[in-house]
Amino acid sequence: MPHLAAPEDGEGASAGFMSLRRRLHCKKCGFFKDETVSSAIVGGPVDPFFQRPVWLQASCCGHVLWAYNVHHLDLLEAYVAAKLRERGDLVAWAPSSLVERLPTWLKTAKNRAEILRTIRRLRSTLPAEESP
Repeated sequence: MPHLAAPEDGEGASAGFMSLRRRLHCKKCGFFKDETVSSAIVGGPVDPFFQRPVWLQASCCGHVLWAYNVHHLDLLEAYVAAKLRERGDLVAWAPSSLVERLPTWLKTAKNRAEILRTIRRLRSTLPAEESP
């Protein structure tokens, strides 16, 4: 979990941004990198802070299906598997606006079976302690 770090020189607070301490950690090989970041680029199959490719990605329906982590994968699975998609939060920790921004190919019912198969395949690559 990230924790807020106070800007060292006090300038950051007056400029209207906060720095976040982030750690990139590979449980498989043990690599880690700590960094203080002040922004994130969200919306692609790369880590929003370190700009490294995410582990959970696979080809699906002519596109790339990706997730940042098991919680993101759970959200995608719940949304795609839902027969009736009503407004409101799908899961307690994710705002409904998140699923509203999903690409059309992920929302299309004709792709449901292939997307769910791909999610199961991605889930099978998770270490045992992260699998539900």
